[in-house]
Amino acid sequence: MKLSMLLWLTTLLPRPVASQACLATTVYLEARSQPTIGQMAVAEVAMRRRERGQWGDTVCEVVTAPHQFATTTVPGSFEITNLDAFHKAWEIAGQTIYDWQLPKNERRMLVPRADHFATATISPAWSRNKQGITIGDHTFYAVN
Repeated sequence: MKLSMLLWLTTLLPRPVASQACLATTVYLEARSQPTIGQMAVAEVAMRRRERGQWGDTVCEVVTAPHQFATTTVPGSFEITNLDAFHKAWEIAGQTIYDWQLPKNERRMLVPRADHFATATISPAWSRNKQGITIGDHTFYAVN
């Protein structure tokens, strides 16, 4: 399925399903080649931003905010072809959404306070003077 079609479908789905689809798509695009813990950390960053109201009030608004996640930097014509990887991303998204419905002290946190991440070999300007946690190919930062 093309990325543009999947994101369009999320506008028609009920919010719980749309949220899981948007988060799964983000995990797939950002971290499908990463270990499970790295995929969960990517999902955690998106959920933290949603909770804080950064770049949107819903998961779909957050992950489709301009230039924040791969959903807006990958061409809409991109084909989601690795169904096993998407299924895994779907499961991770569902578990993460469930975790974020729990009280804060009961959530499983992998990258506490992290609201940004970047490829570990890149040091964006916003990461200067910030300590990060590296998981797989990504480093996670608490910027805000």
